Amino acid sequence: MKGIQYVEVKFLITLKSPREIEGMRKSGALLANVHKGLRDIIKPGISSWEIEEFSNQYIVDHGGVPSEKGFEGYKYATCVCVNDEVAHAIPRKDLILLNGDIVKVDMTVALDGYQSDSCWSYAVGEVSPDIKRLMDVTHKALYLGIDQAVVGNRLGDIGYAIQHYVEDENDMGDVRDLIGHGIQPSMHEAPNVPHYGEPGKGLRLKEGMTITIEPMVNLGTWEISTRVVPGDTWEYYVSADGTPSAQYEHTLAVTKDGPKILTSQDPEFDKKYL
Repeated sequence: MKGIQYVEVKFLITLKSPREIEGMRKSGALLANVHKGLRDIIKPGISSWEIEEFSNQYIVDHGGVPSEKGFEGYKYATCVCVNDEVAHAIPRKDLILLNGDIVKVDMTVALDGYQSDSCWSYAVGEVSPDIKRLMDVTHKALYLGIDQAVVGNRLGDIGYAIQHYVEDENDMGDVRDLIGHGIQPSMHEAPNVPHYGEPGKGLRLKEGMTITIEPMVNLGTWEISTRVVPGDTWEYYVSADGTPSAQYEHTLAVTKDGPKILTSQDPEFDKKYL
């Protein structure tokens, strides 16, 4: 049985059944295991291409499909962003990770037709106190947003919780131009899920919605610009002032019992959301 559908403010949003959410949870578990494996892979001296090779092979070996491959012409299983690169950078054989770098790995996986999407930030070797704080703030911002993903709340409640913590409490840049989204049956569905906003504003959350929350936080300005891969035509995003950027992302379901994380890497840490 397919999920129930409703139309609100020009969006067609599919409300997922428990069976569909369970399928997404299995896909999310596979994706989480890729990220857990990357903890041992990412270290000074490897190329960002080695991250792509490991991730793609792990997904395929475990029966999954890298959903990003072929999406709008994209050729890879992962987006791998280093330092001031914010999003959508491609893995590169000539990009060698150095001690003190921050690297972000974003990927979407389909398993038996069910989608999951997650990005994680990794410290390469020993990072500076500023980058460690950036990672900590971004990680907490993700969970502050997840806390607001309850039936009856609005998208603005999620965005405000993230923006207030990032900007007002920590004086960092909460990226506006790149946002979360609905997910399933395709990797990008309605609604858009901004990481900024006003409490009590925006689309109301309903049981069965499945979304991503994925704050991108810059150590400096919230503004971003584009850069082109040398020798290629692919454009990706960087912080406008060259400061480091971090990102954390989970796929989750809105349920009557609260938000349920479908891409958890740490059941002990996430136990209230499982």
